[in-house]
Amino acid sequence: MVLFLLLAGRLCSRICGMNGRTGARLPPSKLDAVDVRILNELQADAKVTNAELAARVHLSASPCLARVRSLEERGVIDRYVTLLDPRAIGLNVSVFIQIRLEKQTNDALEIFETAIMERPEVMECYLMSGDSDYLLRVVVEDIQALERLIVDKLTPISVVANIRSSFALKQVQYKTALPLPL
Repeated sequence: MVLFLLLAGRLCSRICGMNGRTGARLPPSKLDAVDVRILNELQADAKVTNAELAARVHLSASPCLARVRSLEERGVIDRYVTLLDPRAIGLNVSVFIQIRLEKQTNDALEIFETAIMERPEVMECYLMSGDSDYLLRVVVEDIQALERLIVDKLTPISVVANIRSSFALKQVQYKTALPLPL
């Protein structure tokens, strides 16, 4: 029961409106139809010029730029990134790793999360309910690189009790664009 409450509390603080950078509570964001069109366009192509974006969403350039800046300031737009093809840069192995900790205390969670944040191979890390405490998505060059990660980096984390890996054989779908209301 204590584990459930601990995990639920940490999960809720992360999902239920806490800003990860500042810890401040974010107000719920109201999106109108124009905001949604802007966000859909930016999710499809973040390099689009403001003039082209404005034309696509049927606004003039100045109000379009003001809306984009407002979306950024409100935290709706978190950041702009370039997505790379992992295989094109030699990252051929995608692995999901389930981690179970020895204890589920705040200190243990913090130790694990701090160690994981230092690993560039870890693309995603989720605190989970169920049999595992964490689920990681990792990309590496090959099986030997995965072995080095597990043996040299994950196993030595003092709070780790169990590590289970599953290889992705085929990527059926991969999206970065979030579904937005119409």
